[in-house]
Amino acid sequence: MRASEWVGLIRSLIVYWRPGRQRGLRRLYAPLVHEGDLVFDVGAHLGDRAAAFAALGARVIALEPQPRIARCLRRIVGRNERITVRAEAVGAAVGRARLAISRRTPTMSTLSAAWRESLGEPTSAFRDVRWEDSVEVPVVTLDTLIEIFGRPSFCKIDVEGYEAEVLAGLSHPVPGLSVEFVSGQLDRASACINRINELGAYRFNLVLGEGRDFVFETWEGAESVLAYLAAGAGGASSGDIYARLDRVGPADEAVREEAERGGVRLGDGERVEAEQGDRADD
Repeated sequence: MRASEWVGLIRSLIVYWRPGRQRGLRRLYAPLVHEGDLVFDVGAHLGDRAAAFAALGARVIALEPQPRIARCLRRIVGRNERITVRAEAVGAAVGRARLAISRRTPTMSTLSAAWRESLGEPTSAFRDVRWEDSVEVPVVTLDTLIEIFGRPSFCKIDVEGYEAEVLAGLSHPVPGLSVEFVSGQLDRASACINRINELGAYRFNLVLGEGRDFVFETWEGAESVLAYLAAGAGGASSGDIYARLDRVGPADEAVREEAERGGVRLGDGERVEAEQGDRADD
């Protein structure tokens, strides 16, 4: 491993595994992830969020395409029986794709050439990031993962500008989602929100940077989130958009019935105990 790669790895360990971070992550995700849930962690990096999901009682499928980072991820969380690590990217179609790797900032490694170019603009907060290497990686879709593991209760997507492509590989609503946003790239955030709303009627919220608190006291419509991002996102250079399913369309009533049999009421985003007997009045 090159010296620059060691620098990037050590930086990530300091940022994502610093004391107290796990406690904050569990607090953030506690309303969204519950005992017995299935969670997809797309872009797991060094597994800090995967570990938090597992600590909340979830079964986690952690996907990380960077070969060296995936090996480190297995060393860090691989012994946790709740976490399954897969060295794969996620996209719109099954196949292979070229991943651009940043040695000093491995969290910025990406499948999106257009996103890399946009970050090189003089106004970008990430204009000094460099991508020195590239590697071909396997790509799966969310639909494929659902066929293998089942439908997740929550799906975290942090893939450096490739979020819309990941969502393009999802055909049915899931109760909860999060996607990363970068300031100045409202078109990408808008594409993600529009795709999510095509899957079902969602309400949205935001977390800025590596914060642990939601921006809005109540979950809002897409327009409120996009307006906040267009106004500068409180000065944050990046953050995450959270989506919680409010209701599904008529074509997805089978999804609702399946989820409720498993104890998830999709309309309010909360886990409930499966009731006995007739559910016709629900």
